[in-house]
Amino acid sequence: MLRHKGPSQFQFWLIALALGVASGFAAILFRWCIEALQALVYGTRDVNTLHSFAQTLPWIWVLLIPVFGGIIVGIILQNFTSDGRVRSVADVIEGAALGDGRVERKAGVASALCSLVTLSTGGSTGREGPVVHIAAIFASWIANALRVDGITGRDLLGCAVAAAVSASFNAPIAGALFALEVVLRHFALHAFAPIVVASAAGTVINRLFYGDVTEFVLPGTTTVEFYLELPAFFLLGLICGLVAVITMRAIFFADDLETALQDRMGLPRWLRPAVAGLLLGAIAIQFPHIIGVGYETTSRALSGGLLLHEAFVFAVVKVTAVAITMAGRMGGGIFSPSLMIGALTGLVFAHIATGLFPEASSAFTLYALAGMGAVAAAVLGAPISTTLIVFELTGDWQTGLAVMVCVSMSTALASRLVDRSFFLSQLERRNVHLAAGPQAYLLAMFRVQGVMRKPDDARAADEQVCHDMIEQGLYLLGSATLETALPRFDKSGVAFLPVVTLEADGSPVLQGALFHVDALKAYNRALAATAAEEHS
Repeated sequence: MLRHKGPSQFQFWLIALALGVASGFAAILFRWCIEALQALVYGTRDVNTLHSFAQTLPWIWVLLIPVFGGIIVGIILQNFTSDGRVRSVADVIEGAALGDGRVERKAGVASALCSLVTLSTGGSTGREGPVVHIAAIFASWIANALRVDGITGRDLLGCAVAAAVSASFNAPIAGALFALEVVLRHFALHAFAPIVVASAAGTVINRLFYGDVTEFVLPGTTTVEFYLELPAFFLLGLICGLVAVITMRAIFFADDLETALQDRMGLPRWLRPAVAGLLLGAIAIQFPHIIGVGYETTSRALSGGLLLHEAFVFAVVKVTAVAITMAGRMGGGIFSPSLMIGALTGLVFAHIATGLFPEASSAFTLYALAGMGAVAAAVLGAPISTTLIVFELTGDWQTGLAVMVCVSMSTALASRLVDRSFFLSQLERRNVHLAAGPQAYLLAMFRVQGVMRKPDDARAADEQVCHDMIEQGLYLLGSATLETALPRFDKSGVAFLPVVTLEADGSPVLQGALFHVDALKAYNRALAATAAEEHS
């Protein structure tokens, strides 16, 4: 490395390792803070038995804890974010694609605090989303301090994310692949090695504190006993894909509904999480399993310890609770809830399948495990890393065929009904078009003012012609992007368009002209650079 790439490349590897260690410690610290605050408000540190413990508390306490948490979250968002929205994995993906590997730091720290409060006071989400964004803040700070370019910034971001995921779940393989598959959205060789190094560092940090243990312990055997049973897993995969789509659309529907009600009622923005907390508390009185990440219920589903009607009702209520939490802008991630919903879906299917074909059916555990992976993969849009993280969370590598069949079917179906994944659908709702690939989103990265020819340019457009075109309404605002400009060229058929700024009275002032050929050249250079990065 030193001989062929020089000391700078070697230094980058050392930085990646240090970033992996820092992100690993951040993930562990975030987990400890959740446990400490949860112990303060609920009286127990163990997130894996919170459901059972909450059943012993007075109902008024179960009702009010999420409300208090929502009030705190609302105050933080009101004072430290511009839009009252918690930052999440979707913002990290946007930062990788459009921000040269950087994310917002002030709003990101506030979002981490909001997610900490939410997960400790009854919110029905997961901890992986906030941990990923915290790691991304570290990467952004280093990238800005070193003034690195976009490629290096994205590599640093991938290293931080991989380490955070690995430290959170003791899943080094899945952590590395999650960073590549979900955040960077490519598998370039130049990024793979440092990301793996950082992922390994995060895993070591996890094992120093928690040992080499899995999140879930599976009872008995999970071997596919009869290969004619495989069509059942194809069917389960399709069902899980539909469940994933329902979950995502329920969240978006709830978000739109709460926004409409907030506008109609004139509700202050800081009260929105508190209202969501009140709804969650009311549900938790009867169904305390919705509180927190839900690992206790997920474990019961994987062990087959729930009846058919219990698993079905719990899944429906969990989807509702997740939608309320995320639509209430309370914070947290979607991965852990999707694991729980998937395990419950698989268990419901297992009850029905084994009832119809008792002699040709495997254990309930296998169906619950396959369902867990299938729903999570469809929600995240990450079939490879999700399949591996299911194996690493359970320590069971003998179920590969069933899980892979379910995951492939669920992601194939869900990706056609939403914009690839939950995160990309979130971005699409904000008019950030990453799902279609770089050929779509790169156009939004170029401002017209940065590509146009100014009047003093030797190849500038004729000013009189520009003024004539302005009078005809053929012009572009300087703040517009090539995403707006290229369709106008196609529609008008002209060689250039005047670029203007608007005065206070609305009159246009000529700033220059954007030539069609210049716009295409800029777009082509960006596509070439992206292709070079993704195949290097």
